[in-house]
Amino acid sequence: MSKEKVPGTNGDVYVPYNERNGEKSIVYFTRDLSSAGLEKIYQRVQEKLTGKVAIKLHTGEKHGPNIIPRPWVENLVKKDLPEAKIVETNTYYEGDRYTTEKHRETLKVNGWTFCDVDIMDEDGTVDLPVKDGKWFDHMTMGKNITNYDSMLVLTHFKGHTQGGFGGSAKNIGIGCADGRIGKAMIHTTPGSDDMWDIKTEEFMERMMESAKAVCDHFGEHIVFINVMRNMSVSCDCEGVAAEPVVTPNVGILASLDILAVDQACVDCVFAMKEEDHHALVERMTTRHGLRQLTYMKELGMGNDLYTLVDIDHDDQVIDAKEAVEGVVPFKKDDE
Repeated sequence: MSKEKVPGTNGDVYVPYNERNGEKSIVYFTRDLSSAGLEKIYQRVQEKLTGKVAIKLHTGEKHGPNIIPRPWVENLVKKDLPEAKIVETNTYYEGDRYTTEKHRETLKVNGWTFCDVDIMDEDGTVDLPVKDGKWFDHMTMGKNITNYDSMLVLTHFKGHTQGGFGGSAKNIGIGCADGRIGKAMIHTTPGSDDMWDIKTEEFMERMMESAKAVCDHFGEHIVFINVMRNMSVSCDCEGVAAEPVVTPNVGILASLDILAVDQACVDCVFAMKEEDHHALVERMTTRHGLRQLTYMKELGMGNDLYTLVDIDHDDQVIDAKEAVEGVVPFKKDDE
């Protein structure tokens, strides 16, 4: 018997704003794609960051052209987070970040030398519980994740070859899982010869369960910032081989709610004109990437309804339904 598809759970189907339900979260928005813009929006979520702070950043393959600009992060760290550490894990695929030695060389090439970078699986792994998961009861993470009290998830929002898109949830779901065990749990059926054999909805669900383990571990002490700039359909893991950027820049979004911030970014893309968003929308839908959002909601990870706060205009509260229909705030001031 074929499995019946349930409306709203298919990763190739975009759920319009007016078809969602539940509570609303706050998402902050700025058009200011600069070091100052990042610092400004950080201030809206920084109160939850206490104790030892980890900054989960995708530091990219060598010479990757689309990663968050290093000077932006350096300014934020030196001004606001001088004791924080950037955290990463080694990759599942063989490349410039496959081993700790190669990873550290790549970090130097890309300029991530202004603060300590903790490759969390360098010294082993730790299992974090996955509550109410379909696929897992735990996820294997880089051991050093337990050394931190708080986490700033600083994400370059973009497309992804397998995931459809990469937002905050992918950043921690894949990016905190260790390079050998955890990432294999997400990507590969045990015993399979194909390390990438888990695809579409199941892959998204496995990835989101991993992200939930991280969110549950930090509780209220985890915050999310997504930078919508240089959005190729390719992930930063493709480095200089990434597809050319054809999607317009948007701005920076931040929230205490991981689902709300990723949903708002997806909504930004879908709100664009057809000629502007066709490549990234095609990448999201053909990979069934929108299942990330609906499964996060099923797992109780956040809200897909939100209130937009425009910090460029004295914290103007914007009707999110109008925003996702392309009215505001995703147009430039001079348009």
